[in-house]
Amino acid sequence: MSHTHGIRQAQKQKTRQALLDAALVLLEEQGLSSLGLREVTRAVGVAPTAFYRHFRDMADLGLALVEEALGALHGTISGTLTDTDSSDERIDASVDVIARHVHSHPAHVRFIARERHGGVRQVRAGIAAQLRRFSAEVAAALAVQPGSAGWSEDDLRMLADVYVDHMVMTASAFLDAAEEGPDAEERVARVARRQLRLISLGRHHWLD
Repeated sequence: MSHTHGIRQAQKQKTRQALLDAALVLLEEQGLSSLGLREVTRAVGVAPTAFYRHFRDMADLGLALVEEALGALHGTISGTLTDTDSSDERIDASVDVIARHVHSHPAHVRFIARERHGGVRQVRAGIAAQLRRFSAEVAAALAVQPGSAGWSEDDLRMLADVYVDHMVMTASAFLDAAEEGPDAEERVARVARRQLRLISLGRHHWLD
């Protein structure tokens, strides 16, 4: 009985992932607000009623995609801020992490870039919540660094917000540059590193 239950659960999870994958492919060319449930189930080859075994509605599916797109990054970005002592090394590592993520998950990055200001309120709120979590994690990582001595919690959170906004902006820029080729991507990386160095310079003199 438990074996049968395990098979059913595995099949259910497989169908759920297939719905997410199909939606992500369809969202390459349109926003979530215009994507129909029947389009997604047709792409997977299941009945529309099967959709409701996995998601309440399309907004619920969108929230699952937000978690899939951003959930795995938690700790990675904040980790690059604390793994190395050199500011230049930290900057290079941060930009490299973003570039690799865009190369590995372009559809997820495109989905977040589009839906962050898209037409589905719940998904906008979900993305905003994930980005706030990023900011909290980055602020916590910054707080233990010697250079943060004397900083208030509000100022550390402000700095973390700047880093997170820069991460999102850089990811979008890498996504656009990927269509133009390596030279365009290198330009994006070069600008991103310079911007982070400018932020770092401001950080070092903030308490002045």
